[in-house]
Amino acid sequence: MAKSTSQALGGLHAVVTGGGSGIGAAIAARLIGQGARCTLMGRNLARLQAQCATLAAECEAADGLGPHVAAQVCDIGDEASVQRAFAAAVQAFGPVDILVNNAGQVETAPLSRTSLAMWQQSLQVNLTGTFLCSREVAEGMAARRFGRIINVASTASLKGYAYVAAYCAAKHGVLGLTRAMALELARKGVTVNAVCPGYTDTDIVAQAVSKITEKTGRSPEAAREALAQTNPQGRLVQPEEVAHTVCWLASREAGAMNGQAVAVCGGEWM
Repeated sequence: MAKSTSQALGGLHAVVTGGGSGIGAAIAARLIGQGARCTLMGRNLARLQAQCATLAAECEAADGLGPHVAAQVCDIGDEASVQRAFAAAVQAFGPVDILVNNAGQVETAPLSRTSLAMWQQSLQVNLTGTFLCSREVAEGMAARRFGRIINVASTASLKGYAYVAAYCAAKHGVLGLTRAMALELARKGVTVNAVCPGYTDTDIVAQAVSKITEKTGRSPEAAREALAQTNPQGRLVQPEEVAHTVCWLASREAGAMNGQAVAVCGGEWM
C-alpha cells in the first residue's frame, strides 16, 4: 500500500470497480493511504477478499484502526447486480463520495473476425458498466454537493489501435460519457474526469504478450518490449503511476479539473 501520513480523503467512501488486482488494487491502496474507506468491486470474490485482507492488514498496521476496506461482488454490465452491490456498499460504509470506474475487458481480433457477441460484450463491460455505476452515485453526490467520478479510460479512448476495434469504440464512448456527465454535474460540486493509461504492467498486458507470442512466434521478452516501445519513455506504465493520478483527481484540491482526459502514457499521446 502507498505509505502516507496524509488523511486528505479522511471520512470519504470510495468505490473502485475491478479492484481485485492491477490498476484497481493500486488505486484502492493509495486511496486508503489517504484516509478513504474503500469498497472493492469485481466478479471474483476470492480475489477481492484476498486483496481486502492484504489492504486491511496494512492499514491496521499503519494506524491501529479497524478495517477500511470491504468487498462486493458485482457484474458491472448487469443493472441488477450493480444496484445490489452499491446498496450493500452504502450500507457498510455510507454514501459513495468517490467512484473509480476501473473495471474493463479487452479482446483482440481483426475487424472481420470480431463477432457481434465480442462487440456487444466489450460495450457492455467497458461502456455500459461505466454508465450503470455512475448512475448509481451521481444523484447522491449532487444532493450532497460533493463527488468525484473518475473513469479509467485508456489511451484507446484518445486514438485508434489495430485489432481492438470494439475496445477502442467502447473507450471512446467512455470519454464521451465522461464529458457529458461533467457538464451535467458541473454546478453541483461533482467532477467527472477520465484517466487514460498507455500500456500498463498488468494482467491485461501479460495476456497481450501471450497472444503476440502465440500468433507471431516472438519470445515473450520481445513481445513485451514491442509494447513498451509504444511509450516514448521506452517502458510500461506502472499501476502505481495511474493510481497517483486517480488519487489526485479524487482530492478536494482538484475541484477545477472537470471533463478532462488525463493521459498517463509517457508521451504516447500529446
